[in-house]
Amino acid sequence: MDRTAQAPRVGDIVVISGHRVGEPGRTGEILELLGEPGHQHFRVRWDDGHESLFYPGSDATVRHSTHSRASTKGKR
Repeated sequence: MDRTAQAPRVGDIVVISGHRVGEPGRTGEILELLGEPGHQHFRVRWDDGHESLFYPGSDATVRHSTHSRASTKGKR
C-alpha cells in the first residue's frame, strides 16, 4: 500500500488486485482503523458481506471516500 498517500479513514474502500491471471480483485469498506500509524491494519467488510482484519500489502490500494460517515448518519 502506498504509504505516502493520504491516511486511510473509516468509510474508505480497500481494493486488492488479483494475484493470478483471470483472478478477480476484491473490494471492501474500512469499518475500523487499528494499530499505530505506519503499522495500521483495518477491520473490513468485504464485497461478499463477511468481515475480517486486514493487514495491507503491496497489492492493496485505498480509494478515499468522497463523503464522511458523519454526514451520512441517519440517511439510510
